[in-house]
Amino acid sequence: MWGWIRKAVRTGRVVEPAGGAPGAVIESPAGVAGSLQIRHIDAGSCNGCEVEISGAFGPVYDAERFGARLVASPRHADALLVTGVVTRNMEEPLLNTVAATPQPRVVIACGDCALNRGVFAEAYGVRGAVNEVVPVDIGIPGCPPTPSDIIAALRSVTGT
Repeated sequence: MWGWIRKAVRTGRVVEPAGGAPGAVIESPAGVAGSLQIRHIDAGSCNGCEVEISGAFGPVYDAERFGARLVASPRHADALLVTGVVTRNMEEPLLNTVAATPQPRVVIACGDCALNRGVFAEAYGVRGAVNEVVPVDIGIPGCPPTPSDIIAALRSVTGT
């Protein structure tokens, strides 16, 4: 047991390298620079993107070191991170969540399904891609996108 503790103390904290700050994709809403409160919405995904989002906010990639934080209420959010196609059952809850998020807000579509319906393009229960239901500011391509892609998109909003 002491060997593991010594190794942990010797090694220290291990995280992915941050790289340089990306250029701003959009103009950040007032008060968002350096800090971004995010409400995640699963509009009908296969949960692949959710696994990568949890990886992005986990201890290795640690998105919180760049000022991005997940919040439980849309009323506390600056941004909405939407995953999956918008199903017919999730269209109204998504619209209600967008309406409950204060202006100015950023809507981020995460994953190929959210951007262009992906493999669910012709499914009977699909209403459409996220941008067919609500305006989207940033898109993160990939099936699923990597944690580093997700963090790069979040950093483009915060400017960190």
